[in-house]
Amino acid sequence: MADKILRLGIPKGSLQESTIQLFAQAGFNIYTSSRSYFPTIDDPEIECTLIRAQEMARYVADNALDAGLTGQDWIAEHHASTGDTVVDIADLVYSKQSFRKVRWVLAAPEDSKFKSPKDFAGGTIATELVQVTQAYFTRLDIPVKVEFSWGATEVKPPRLADGIVEATETGSTLRANRLRIIDTVIESNPQLIANQAALEDEWTRTKLENIALLLRAAIEAQGRVGLMLNVPRNDLEAVVGLLPALQRPTIAALSDDQWVSVTTIIEESSVRELIPKLKAARAQGIVEYPLNKIVL
Repeated sequence: MADKILRLGIPKGSLQESTIQLFAQAGFNIYTSSRSYFPTIDDPEIECTLIRAQEMARYVADNALDAGLTGQDWIAEHHASTGDTVVDIADLVYSKQSFRKVRWVLAAPEDSKFKSPKDFAGGTIATELVQVTQAYFTRLDIPVKVEFSWGATEVKPPRLADGIVEATETGSTLRANRLRIIDTVIESNPQLIANQAALEDEWTRTKLENIALLLRAAIEAQGRVGLMLNVPRNDLEAVVGLLPALQRPTIAALSDDQWVSVTTIIEESSVRELIPKLKAARAQGIVEYPLNKIVL
């Protein structure tokens, strides 16, 4: 067993699987069991605990955990409720469906009178994100009653609430429930957070910085692939002109001095159009390969 252990919170619920997949791409394999809240990980220096994202900032701030992953939304909610703060180690843009931010939006029935935030004056808003929602309306100087919603928030208007503040990635669930988005209350994406006590320990701080580096590298690799090809020197300029590189392509000499090897990183979505163009430009030996990490 390792001499030192990093106590790391993994978000249970909607972010759980995408977080575990991200860690796997970063090089950490996490194994969960339906009977345990303590997943195993193939790093003896890390001890994982499954904690709901809504509670993560609380346990990190209280030093029950050294660090954890949760959204900016729940960090803001915890701070508004208690005044406690945590330290952001890494900003990680991923979600349960995609690698983009989640929006908490103010919404109301499509056929209702509510067209702007001020129309809710004197009304009732249902949401899980109570403190952040209350602060939003307070900033706008609009008096409303904000009620906590235990779930199924989309079905509450118009009978149980005038409007809702709910998280959405695509808006499809809101549209399916005939709700219209009126405004964005807050945008959120996961953060790797820690408490100050953990960061004051050199070993723990270094461990967290290394994890953050690998997680960011895994996110950078999403949707990208590597491409290797051989090109006659006389055709190099034309081939390089076709390549939308992350930086500049790497060009290396081959044993035949009339040819060079070109290596680059490109968006995966462009490959099917690019490869035929490269072939037409006299590139040969074209190899596409997947990427797990890109360290910038």
